[in-house]
Amino acid sequence: MLGGISIWQLLIILAIVIMIFGTKRLRNLGGDLGGAVRGFKNAMNDKQEDAKDEDNKTESLTDQSSAGDDLKKDAEFSKTKDQDKA
Repeated sequence: MLGGISIWQLLIILAIVIMIFGTKRLRNLGGDLGGAVRGFKNAMNDKQEDAKDEDNKTESLTDQSSAGDDLKKDAEFSKTKDQDKA
């Protein structure tokens, strides 16, 4: 039982809906609904890919920034080392 509705009642409702709308219209409606769901999924996947690309860009900029900091530290260390020798 599905919430007090038996399978026979569901079959009768389905038969009435088919008689009112016809199978062709129901098939078209199902195809349209499927197309809308596919479009929604594609949009969500594109949005996730854009977010991943943005994260990768941010990580790349962070890596470049930290590499620049390392170069500055190396240059300062070299200056200090040269001054100590003199």
